[in-house]
Amino acid sequence: MSMPVHKSRWFLVALLLGCALILTQNSVSAAEEEEAKPTRENWAHMVIKGSYPEGPQMPGLFGDVTESLSKVVSRLEKAAEDKSLTGVVLHFKGTELGWAKLNELRQAIQKVRKSDKKVFAWIETGMTKDYLIASACDQIVMPESASLILLGLRAEVSFYKNLFDILDIKPDILRVGKYKSAAEPYTRTEMSEAFREEMEALLDNYFGQITGMISESRGLSAEKVEAAINGGPYMAAEAKKLGLIDHIAYEDQLPKLLTGEDSKNEVKLIKKYAKKRADTDFSGIAGLIKLMDLLAGIDSSQRIGSGPRIAVIYATGAIMSGSSAQGSLLGGNVLGSDTFIKAVHKAADDDQVKAIVVRVDSPGGSALASDLMWRALEEAGKPIVVSMGDVAASGGYYISMGAERIFAEPGTLTGSIGVVGGKLAIEGLYKKIGITTSVISRGSNSGTFSPLNGFTESERVAVTGMLNAIYKQFTEKAAAGRKMDYNKLEALARGRVYTGEMALKLGLVDQLGTLDEAIDHARKLGKIKEGEKFEKLILPRPTSPFEQIFGPVDGDTQQHQQISRMLDSLAPGLSEQLKKMDLINLLAREKSLTIMPFEIRVQ
Repeated sequence: MSMPVHKSRWFLVALLLGCALILTQNSVSAAEEEEAKPTRENWAHMVIKGSYPEGPQMPGLFGDVTESLSKVVSRLEKAAEDKSLTGVVLHFKGTELGWAKLNELRQAIQKVRKSDKKVFAWIETGMTKDYLIASACDQIVMPESASLILLGLRAEVSFYKNLFDILDIKPDILRVGKYKSAAEPYTRTEMSEAFREEMEALLDNYFGQITGMISESRGLSAEKVEAAINGGPYMAAEAKKLGLIDHIAYEDQLPKLLTGEDSKNEVKLIKKYAKKRADTDFSGIAGLIKLMDLLAGIDSSQRIGSGPRIAVIYATGAIMSGSSAQGSLLGGNVLGSDTFIKAVHKAADDDQVKAIVVRVDSPGGSALASDLMWRALEEAGKPIVVSMGDVAASGGYYISMGAERIFAEPGTLTGSIGVVGGKLAIEGLYKKIGITTSVISRGSNSGTFSPLNGFTESERVAVTGMLNAIYKQFTEKAAAGRKMDYNKLEALARGRVYTGEMALKLGLVDQLGTLDEAIDHARKLGKIKEGEKFEKLILPRPTSPFEQIFGPVDGDTQQHQQISRMLDSLAPGLSEQLKKMDLINLLAREKSLTIMPFEIRVQ
C-alpha cells in the first residue's frame, strides 16, 4: 500500500530534522570533550653549569663529555626556532664563566625570548655570574633553602717581594708603559699609584655593567640594585622581597608555575633538549675502526661540502713560540705560533673560504710569536674579522689589530699595549743552600740573561733599548691597524688595560657583539649573500683523544700537566698563587713579553 504524497514529504522532513539534531548533539559532545581534554605544553629543559670552553672540540664521544660554548648556544638557537616548544627552563648548577661567555649566553637567551617563548631560570645557588645570566630570563625561581650570593666586586693582588727577600732572590724586571704592571707583584709589596688607578677604573666599569644588566632585566633602578648588592647575600625569601627573583618553588613545582595556577594544561619537560646523544656502539669490526678514528682525532661524521665557508680560527691561551699545548707548567693552555700560523695558511689556501674570523681569548705572551702570528694574518689575502672573547690583551691585542673589523664583548679585557722583560737573580739563594758558581765570560753583556745576577749597567741599557724598540713596533702597527694618529694611540697604550665597553669609546675596537655577529660581518665581507648557506671551518684541529687520555707525546708538556694536576688536588690555594707566578717561567723562555699583568675573576 502506498503512502500519500503529502505524508511522505512530512516524513522526510522529520527524518532530516532528527538526523540534524543527532549530529548537533554529537558535535557539542565532541567539542565538550575536546575542551575538557588538557593541552600539553612542551618545555625544553637545559642544565647550565661548568666553564663552557671555546675552540675545536674532540670528535664524537670524547667531545661530548664537556659541553662547549658553541654547543650550548646552538641548543638555545634550536629552541628559539622550534615551533613545538612553549618555552625553555634553564637549571643553573654553578658556572665558571668569563665576561664574554656570560654575554654570549645572555644574548642566546634573548633570541629565545624574541621568538615568543618564555624562559624560566631555576637556580640552586646563585653566584654573581649565575644570577647575571639568569636575569636575562623572563622569570627566576629558587627553592626556599637556596641563597643568592650577590656581593659585588673585589680585587686581591698578591705581592711576592718579601718572599723573594727571605729567599735572597732579586727580581730585575724592566717594562715599557706606565701601566704595564706585570712585574709589580715581584718587585713591590703593594700596588703603585698607576696600577691602582687602572684597577679602580676597571672595577668601576665592571660594577656599572653588573648594575646595568640587573637594572634593565629586573626593572629596578640602579640605586636599588646597588643597595641590594651592598646588603647581600640573601636567602630566597629576602631576594624575592627585593625583586631580585620572582618565585620560591622546588623543581617539582615548576609545571604549575610554567602554565599558571589556574591552567589545566599539562607540561612535558624535555630533559637534555637538543643535546646530542653520545655514540657508544663500538661493536664489531666497524665499531673498532670507529673507535680508532676517534682516538686519532678523526671525525668521520663531519662532511665538508662544496659551498662557501667562513674559517673560524680559535686563538686560545698564552702565546708562545712553537706548537700549541693544553697545559703549561702551572696550568692553562698555550697558543703556539706554529700551530696558529699553520691554521691561517690552511684557511688562506682554501678557495672555498671567503673570509676568516679569529676568536681571540689570550692574555698575550711572547712578543716574537705575537708578531709572527700578526704577519700571517696580514698576508692571508682574505677579509679578517676578530671576535674578542674573555681576554684579548697585550699579545692578544697585537694579533687582532690588523683586522678589517674588531668585535669585543662588553666585558672583554683588552688593551695592555706594552712590553715587559727581565729575570730573577738567584745567586743569593744558591749561596743560602750551599751552591757556588764559577764564571768565565767573553763580551761585556754576556751575562744579560744569566739567572745568577741582576743586569749590569750596560746590560740594562741594551735590554731597555730592545724593549723600547718592541714597544715602538707594537704601537706603530696598532696605530696603522686602527687608522689612528700615532701620538693618540700611544697615549692610550702604555700598558693600560680596558674593558670592551671602554675600548669601544676609545676607538681600540669597532663594535660590541658576539661571535655570531662577527661571523655574519665576515659573511658580508666575503660576499656571501644573505640567506645563502655556508659552512664554518673550525681551526686548528683539536688535540686528539689519545693525547688527552694518555698525555701529549712531548714529555715536558706531559710532566707539566702532571705537576699542575698534583698541585690542584693537594693545595688549591697554593696552586692559584703559583699559577700567578707563571710569568717567571715565561721570562725564562722568552726574553720579551707582551702579556696582560693580571686576571680578574668574579665569584
